[in-house]
Amino acid sequence: MTLDDILASLFPDGHDIRNDGGLLSGRGALRSGGQALVVGVADRTPIGVDEALRLAGEVTASPDGGSGPILVIVDSDSQRMSKRDELLGLNEFLAHLAKCLIQADLDGRPTIGLLYGHSAAGAFLATALATRVLVGLPDADPAVMDLPSMARVTKLPVEVLEQKARSTPVFAPGLKNLAAMGAVHLVWDEATSLSDQLGALLADMPDAGDRRDALGRVRGGRPKAHDIAERVHALALQAL
Repeated sequence: MTLDDILASLFPDGHDIRNDGGLLSGRGALRSGGQALVVGVADRTPIGVDEALRLAGEVTASPDGGSGPILVIVDSDSQRMSKRDELLGLNEFLAHLAKCLIQADLDGRPTIGLLYGHSAAGAFLATALATRVLVGLPDADPAVMDLPSMARVTKLPVEVLEQKARSTPVFAPGLKNLAAMGAVHLVWDEATSLSDQLGALLADMPDAGDRRDALGRVRGGRPKAHDIAERVHALALQAL
């Protein structure tokens, strides 16, 4: 699906979403009433300090005073690999964007990520993965880190990582593996109204808070993360 197709299916009652140099912003009418604030990245645009600030500004200065869900639509490259952005502290700007989305969700505005294309690395973490739930369309191509980059970090040959990726989702990029780990909450059906699927998700949203580890345990993609996190939490409470 093209971005225009996605927006038309999400908001059949109309929207004013603009694509300004690869950054999305605007509002869409929900079938249940009210409107969703829409922000995001299109056309595989990399996210640098300027893009992160603009997106964060859209989240924190939304014109309705802070009601209605926030939909983050993503087809991005990774973070911008430039000397300027790194010297300005790109990691802090990406963290600021993620915190704005997380705070909005905690303040009662459900945040939903919709990944329809590519996304990777810091750009993926600061947008799609910073929402309460992440939905993917079937052609989405996410990667927290691709295998060649992972090989450089771990000092393991790519061939070894490829072998591990066949049985362990945490070593593998791709929509299927991220769904198995609980990072992707749902994969929507392109042949069905996206508006109806969005309405159903909003009507049955998980509670605020990051429960991806629990979902990964149920799906078998991250069998130990939830239990370890619970043990660490319990030990921290004992130390108080």
